[in-house]
Amino acid sequence: MVDKINDYLWEIKKDEKLGMRVPVRIYANQSIVDTMQKDRTLRQATNASMLPGIVQNMLVMPDGHEGYGSPIGGVAAFDANEGIVSPGFCGYDINCSVRVIKTNLTEKEVRPKLSLLMDRLFKNVPSGVGSTIKLGFTIKDLDRVATEGVDYIISKGYGIDEDREFIEEKGCIAGADPDKVSELAKKRGVQQLGTMGAGNHFAEVQKVDKLLDPKIAKVFGLEEGQVVIMLHSGSRGYGHQVCSDYLRICGDWQKRNSIAMPDPELVYAAIGTKEANDYIAAMRSAVNFAFSSHEIMTHFIRKSFEETFEKSSDALGMDLLYHLSHNIVKLEEHEVEGKRRKVYVHRKGATRAFGPGREEIPKEYRGVGQPVLIPGSMGTASYILAGRVESMLETFGSSCHGAGRTMSRHAALREIPATKTFGSMKDKRIELRVRDRKLVSEEAEWAYKDVDQVVASIEGAKISNAVARLLPLGVAKG
Repeated sequence: MVDKINDYLWEIKKDEKLGMRVPVRIYANQSIVDTMQKDRTLRQATNASMLPGIVQNMLVMPDGHEGYGSPIGGVAAFDANEGIVSPGFCGYDINCSVRVIKTNLTEKEVRPKLSLLMDRLFKNVPSGVGSTIKLGFTIKDLDRVATEGVDYIISKGYGIDEDREFIEEKGCIAGADPDKVSELAKKRGVQQLGTMGAGNHFAEVQKVDKLLDPKIAKVFGLEEGQVVIMLHSGSRGYGHQVCSDYLRICGDWQKRNSIAMPDPELVYAAIGTKEANDYIAAMRSAVNFAFSSHEIMTHFIRKSFEETFEKSSDALGMDLLYHLSHNIVKLEEHEVEGKRRKVYVHRKGATRAFGPGREEIPKEYRGVGQPVLIPGSMGTASYILAGRVESMLETFGSSCHGAGRTMSRHAALREIPATKTFGSMKDKRIELRVRDRKLVSEEAEWAYKDVDQVVASIEGAKISNAVARLLPLGVAKG
């Protein structure tokens, strides 16, 4: 039974199912909640609410949909002493994340050269399943990436010093240990560092269509009509293999300890065990891989603009707005039931959305809240939001991460012809570059929720403030 608390908040009570330790709270409007009840989204959320050490509530964001073990769009916090870490609740694509790069260009300036720009972006930023790049990195370099993050990449000539201040964790989360990462993961990752991958990953040239909060937009350096670039990618085969390895390792730990599971996909290890410590160190290595991979791609995005407009990236104003993670487990301090507690916050298909004042936010944004970057589906709007004080108490400072699927990839392939998407993109004057035609169906806007409704739900629930609405001019995908 899903009970309505208000127009944007719903709850499954703790006594709804035997074994639940906390209620499930869903942040969404009526239409989205109805959609969630058509698959296993809420069943997976109730299963996750049974995990040991979970505190306060199991949360589902409005982009929530069925995933592996826990729903995508799920958030939960576990006591730092008595809780657990779950690889499946972090996800396969560890630190899949979004960054936005600003420019001082307008659509009027970009439109005449848009086709050439998209050709260069598509060439310079490798994408597609198994995509690789030959930059001369070795396994030894990869180990330094794992421990030093973007600092190492910048020292190799990719990216700029100013970027790190506008990356979550300043581009390097502490506590990574590449010795806890398998050789197979490293072999998979060594030529994929600096590549986009496939699926829902993309690089988009966008324009700021509308300012929804001009005051915060000014702090973020955004103006109506401005061109920005949104990049969405993750830790590629490196992170995928880390997750695969530790699903097995944690599963073996549970078997040895005769622990029964509500869902075998929700395997975990208890905080303080070797298995949990090793997973955290390996997961953090993959986090730093993804930060670094984005930094390399940003270098080649800037290069593409420089070649196209025959100006330096400095002259083009190509500063980093922010880089925001999802699919991550982080040790944070939050107020839980009136007391400050350290907890391991699992955000799977969900992002951090810290409100004003938190020291983790870049000082330039601390007065208005952290930028929250919300990509839409292919050909639709994206959004930039700002975290609110309310989110710190309600959602452990978390928000949605995108539109969220309503249709599986197989269903989209069956039901949405690629010609429909190609036609829609042409009608909207969006330049599309894609390596695999089937992605045009899998990633079609009709396979996703309406991002405007998702963001309206986040605003209605007072989790984040909408700051700017962005529209795509050009899309490059795998």
